Amino acid sequence: MEHKLTDRQRFFFEDKGYLIIEEFLQDSHVSGLRSALSESIAVRRECETKGIPHTGMTHIHGEKSTRIFYILGDHPLFLELLDWEPMMPYVTELLNQMPHHHASDAIVEYGSELIERTMGWHIDGHDDGYRNLRPIPLLQLKLGYYLTDMTEEGQGNLWLLPGSHKAMHDPNHDALRYPYQYPGALEVCAPAGSAILFHNAVWHSAGIFTKPEGCREMLYYAYEHPWMVASQEHWGYSDDFYNTKLSAAQRKFFHGFVFDPPEQRWG
Repeated sequence: MEHKLTDRQRFFFEDKGYLIIEEFLQDSHVSGLRSALSESIAVRRECETKGIPHTGMTHIHGEKSTRIFYILGDHPLFLELLDWEPMMPYVTELLNQMPHHHASDAIVEYGSELIERTMGWHIDGHDDGYRNLRPIPLLQLKLGYYLTDMTEEGQGNLWLLPGSHKAMHDPNHDALRYPYQYPGALEVCAPAGSAILFHNAVWHSAGIFTKPEGCREMLYYAYEHPWMVASQEHWGYSDDFYNTKLSAAQRKFFHGFVFDPPEQRWG
């Protein structure tokens, strides 16, 4: 299947600030990623609980619920998604022909542990979400890969305020605490293997769990313009990661100064 950004998709993204591509990853790919995530979560949780230094941050939210950051070095399948060929046409057409990697993280959540969780609405980006620029431009493109079926509501699903990237003022946070009552708020329900792309200035939040059996597993990747200051994530990886783990194509997603010796980037 050929993947390319259509005119209809581009207009929808520019107008609404997000784009959903259902069943983007094949079932076998999703299965492999879930297995890799399970392995990575187990290792990260052990390191975190025992105080063993490791790349990135690990946030433990229960017996199983975990969020890990800086995942590119955790498993080859995670690194492969950095420049996953079917996704790159969307990244380069929507953001920049020479995108840089900004951040990566993975989420495993269970309703049985997070049934009391409230909403946490926010926009992405440094400098307080680039609020000194209004309207806020597309400076970071966020990608989410669904590893579990999220077609039902109330499973911690991602929520968005479509079109909010064009707003000149922040929404009312008290009203947003009750997303099902907020006009225009969208609970993103999609099957496993789907991908979502959204603008850094779209207001979004992980959703509430309304049933204890709910489960959410997702991978997130973010990209930025090559002229932006390097993301903090770039400092978290080892010299070995940069100099031996990345392909020639993947090296182009990072500033040249992270390599030894440094690489020329601008001719």
